[in-house]
Amino acid sequence: MEHYDWNDGWLFTPEFTPALVGADRPQGLEEVRIPHTVRPLPYNYCNENDYQLLCGYRREFFAPKEWEGRTVLLTFGAVAHDATIFCNGRRLFHHGCGYTAFTVDLTEALHLGQQNVVAVRCDSRENLDIPPFGGRIDYLTYGGIYRAVSLDIKEPAYLRDVFIQAKAEGGFRISSSTVGETVGCALQAEIRSPAGAKAVYTGELALPITGTLNGVHPWSLDHPFLYTLTVRLIRPGTSGLPDRVLDEKTLRFGFRTIQFVAGGLYLNGQRVQIRGLNRHQSYPYQGYAMPDSVQRLDAQYLKKELGCNAVRTSHYPNDPYFLHLCDVYGLYVIGETNLETHGTWQKLGADDADLWTIPGSRPEWREGVLARAEAMLERDKNHPAILIWSCGNESYAGEDILAMSQFFHDHDPGRLVHYEGVFHCRAFDAISDMESRMYAKPWEIREYLESHPKKPFILCEYMHDMGNSLGGMESYVRLADEFDQYQGGFIWDYMDQALRHTDALGRSVLGYGGDFADRNTDYNFSGNGIVYADGAEKPAMQDVRYWYDTPARRAAHDARNAAAAARAD
Repeated sequence: MEHYDWNDGWLFTPEFTPALVGADRPQGLEEVRIPHTVRPLPYNYCNENDYQLLCGYRREFFAPKEWEGRTVLLTFGAVAHDATIFCNGRRLFHHGCGYTAFTVDLTEALHLGQQNVVAVRCDSRENLDIPPFGGRIDYLTYGGIYRAVSLDIKEPAYLRDVFIQAKAEGGFRISSSTVGETVGCALQAEIRSPAGAKAVYTGELALPITGTLNGVHPWSLDHPFLYTLTVRLIRPGTSGLPDRVLDEKTLRFGFRTIQFVAGGLYLNGQRVQIRGLNRHQSYPYQGYAMPDSVQRLDAQYLKKELGCNAVRTSHYPNDPYFLHLCDVYGLYVIGETNLETHGTWQKLGADDADLWTIPGSRPEWREGVLARAEAMLERDKNHPAILIWSCGNESYAGEDILAMSQFFHDHDPGRLVHYEGVFHCRAFDAISDMESRMYAKPWEIREYLESHPKKPFILCEYMHDMGNSLGGMESYVRLADEFDQYQGGFIWDYMDQALRHTDALGRSVLGYGGDFADRNTDYNFSGNGIVYADGAEKPAMQDVRYWYDTPARRAAHDARNAAAAARAD
């Protein structure tokens, strides 16, 4: 077993040609490091066509003869948005989603003992057949290999996947899948506590490993205890030879129990009140291509500076390192599928659902919709921070999204499923485990909660923070004091989408729609974060900090202000 980070040594061209996949290196390639964006946006104007292009990446490497008889796997964290992978001129793999990871088996295409070439045809142009481009979206999508790349050298038989489901009381179930000839092999699972205590379990490949670990510390916001699981694939020794470890996977997980009943959302028996924020993963100029250090700053800021306890990954799976930090710091997560098509059914107030809606109940979209759900679940299912799966954003409803919801429930029954779109189409109300709405008025929420509903209420978006906004937040927060079924909500959103430019007075300012001679435009509609695009705080942050604090600390804050006012008088 060997693992290599493959983020260095790449060559890039903004124009893909067939020569890129061949043995001879073309002229004019640029050396780049992953994460990489196909074209940084300029300081003085914005045109989304700049990063929508057909480009290419190339990496040359030596494959030693010691790899003979072993399996060589190349994994991409994400390539925006349509990727075709070649090795030594052979087309090996195609992946049509810019937000999920994929793995390519290079084994049969390698030339051992020689130099080899891996090439990536990267198409960042909008394609109507690849969500979210099947309908209008209101965010920039960028392009490139913008998440980490790694290379793994494995035995012919190896672990494909490991999934642990662990309850707050200590019960657990470990399931796994393998590749290759594993007859006679066994599994060994080692669970290590945060203090270093170790427990070892063995099992058969065909059956999950189950058990109970006594005295566990459950994962929670205030105490995000993480345990370490190592699963080994073992081939028993023969003729006096020792057992051989063919492969192993190590991950961190938490013991916790999620319940969503008519009375609300509970974690480990304690009622959960969401103090959340929506987070896009884009940044000025570089788009999605940001290192782990920036992911860490975001997670720390949300948890420690703002007092948030939850993040919705709007509107696609976020960087896996960010999710890891949510596990470590104690942040709830709604993991959202890459699907948004509101331009296909929100037309001047008309619905037109049956005629135009994508995906709706269209059979030709079913496979693609489910593929995105599966890719997100398989990548992120061991993160204790993820309490809820989301079926996407503003895509109405229909049989396709219902199938996605059923997939989540069938493959991960320990989590909940969210989808706001059923509010517009009650025929598919079964899609969502909760009543979710956007920008509902406080009195509308009260009316719902006073009707003795079957489902608790959550705001997946509220307090759209444009301009000098965020007033009246108290009206929402106070609802939690009256109604157990009110779970709180997610402010829209974390950071402005804007670019710095020089204005008519020669000043360096952040520009929004219309500032770059762009027409048509929504003007500053994308300037709806609680921080500016450069990370500077807006005045609205004072309200967020106050109302996302505990009632006791708010009371102490009020007392200090009253005392200061009295002294001033």
